[in-house]
Amino acid sequence: MIIDFRFNGPPGSANGGYTAGLLARELGAPGGAMVTLRRPPPLDTRLDVAPTDAGVALTDPEGQLIADASPAELGDEALVAPVSWAAAEEAAESYAGFAEHPFPTCFVCGPDRAPGDGLRLFPGRVDDTRTATPWVVPDDVDEVLVWAALDCPGGWAVPLEARPYVLGRITASVVKPPEPGSRCVIMGEVLDEEGRKARVRTTLYDGTGVPLARALSTWIAIPVV
Repeated sequence: MIIDFRFNGPPGSANGGYTAGLLARELGAPGGAMVTLRRPPPLDTRLDVAPTDAGVALTDPEGQLIADASPAELGDEALVAPVSWAAAEEAAESYAGFAEHPFPTCFVCGPDRAPGDGLRLFPGRVDDTRTATPWVVPDDVDEVLVWAALDCPGGWAVPLEARPYVLGRITASVVKPPEPGSRCVIMGEVLDEEGRKARVRTTLYDGTGVPLARALSTWIAIPVV
């Protein structure tokens, strides 16, 4: 597996959700998967995927464990109450990442990415715990891209501008990718925070309010230098 430099999160490493989606695809678990990121996934580097007793593991050329995945299922506990497309558009206008962003070139939520290059998902607040962002689905959408889209909207519910976090673990279930060109809404919600950890959930809804994918995630605060 080689993760192209385009799919970065923090500078020099891959986006966590995108990496998790790639590993979930390797796992081939139709009901969903839990992916734990052990260290920043390197870009443009040949990584090895190998089976384990629990699922699959991703290692770098030195044999260091980058991430591991195992089958998992999610129910309604991962659903975030939705808002309309218009409300999501309004929320995105106040996206905190426009003013202060720890990783402004992030493939998923970076405002410095050009249209058509990054996903440019801008989750803004709709209340004290939830974020929402509209998403016009790109032509190259697949399950891996959906995993990426489930990543940052949850993180910005923490919120990231006050204390930078990175994805530590994500458990996701994708019913099906949305149709290319369709209008979807992605919701994020923070559940709780304890020490350096925050638990969040995200849900991808189609234009009729049907949930197409959902995730529960743990984010880890990183030191500010």
